[in-house]
Amino acid sequence: MSNAEKLLIVDDDQSMRMALSESLTSCGYDVETAENGADALVKFKSGRFAGVVTDMRMPKMSGMDVLRGVKRISPQTPVILITAYGTVNTAVEAMKEGASEFIMKPFSLDDLEFAVKNVLAANVQAGMDAEEQSKEGAVYPHKEIITQDKKILELLDMLKTVAPSKSSIMIQGESGTGKELFARFVYRHSHRRKMPFIAVNCAAIPAQLLESEMFGFEKGAFTGASVKKLGKFELADGGTLLLDEISEMDMGLQAKLLRVIQESEVDRLGGRMPVPVDVRLIATTNADLQQRILQKTFRSDLYYRLNVIPVIVPPLRERSGDILLLADYFIRKYSEVNEKKEPGLTQDAKSIMMAYDWPGNVRELENVIERAVLICAGGPIGAGHLFLKKDSGREKAARVGEGDTEVRRQENDGDQSNTLYQMEKNMIFDTLNKVNWNKTKASKILGISVRTMRNKLNEYGIQDPNSED
Repeated sequence: MSNAEKLLIVDDDQSMRMALSESLTSCGYDVETAENGADALVKFKSGRFAGVVTDMRMPKMSGMDVLRGVKRISPQTPVILITAYGTVNTAVEAMKEGASEFIMKPFSLDDLEFAVKNVLAANVQAGMDAEEQSKEGAVYPHKEIITQDKKILELLDMLKTVAPSKSSIMIQGESGTGKELFARFVYRHSHRRKMPFIAVNCAAIPAQLLESEMFGFEKGAFTGASVKKLGKFELADGGTLLLDEISEMDMGLQAKLLRVIQESEVDRLGGRMPVPVDVRLIATTNADLQQRILQKTFRSDLYYRLNVIPVIVPPLRERSGDILLLADYFIRKYSEVNEKKEPGLTQDAKSIMMAYDWPGNVRELENVIERAVLICAGGPIGAGHLFLKKDSGREKAARVGEGDTEVRRQENDGDQSNTLYQMEKNMIFDTLNKVNWNKTKASKILGISVRTMRNKLNEYGIQDPNSED
């Protein structure tokens, strides 16, 4: 039986249903489909699904009806709604009914995969909350932020105090420190927690598309604008808008964002009248914005508007007491996700983890543990499963995400090379088999590039079983 998470896709359009199914299957999910809401609920009652993705507009039973039916049967199961006919009221209603995500057409495979991955991960973490909270003095009793560090606990207390206000918050920290988790913490403790939380990654969206993504457009506003599209500001109306990696926003768009903040209204592209919005803004950055201001790539007036409440998230190396606590949390998480027995950590593994500098912060730690859980073959996680070096330094920061360099370095460690070579080979094959040989998905899990994956397969002399060659 496959360990892949099972999803139910609901859409009355056969071509869209098949496209969604093929896309999510290629991402490593086990997918079942339904052509209408009634059929979907019958299948949902008789099967175990990690999540549901449903179209909004369908004959007889709408996506909202499917959402309500799923929530009656299994309140904890996440539901993602897809529509080309979004309105603020619809989005807000969907969120109030318990929708985990609301996606507007047209969207890319990356958008869909990101949404599914996020809601499923959040659901797994939510299920662990009770167990985490029962550990006396071990964690702060709120979802996703796992800590016993005094500085973090004080920071969370401060955020709880300011959360009910409408003041903008600027969260600064290195990549991988979990800045978005702190933003969601503010949202959960605000008066807006029943309204939408919408995130925009300013670094991931090309500058020429970011304006329409944020402010929306009217039908016919430009070539290809066949339907009206609401921007993120309107979708977040009454709730919270996260501007992730705000430092990457184009200067021209910064000026327009400043006007929205000042006037509390947006101008859709091609629109005739401004649209009033009520949004609480949280921005994140891993850049030194004061330096960007001096370089004239970031507006000082926008900085002061967003930096009303400044928050600095410390790197993992400054909260070393959380390293093993987080490691235990991720071991439980990925053992459950992969249906594996929970392995422990050997003393050598603990020592190396405590000595390591973690330039990639909590994100790097999570990736290391996810990989270790997959390759430890039922025994405890030892130092060799981590692919870390004791004498790590900040010079490694430039190599964050290049997990393949760690593997190559480990291969040269003398007498261990044969063992590590076989371990690496087993790890790659185990991961590929889990995701039906989707090399892109496997590469993400392993923290290596697709090119490195192909080179390794060539080195082993093994061909992709799905290849037609």
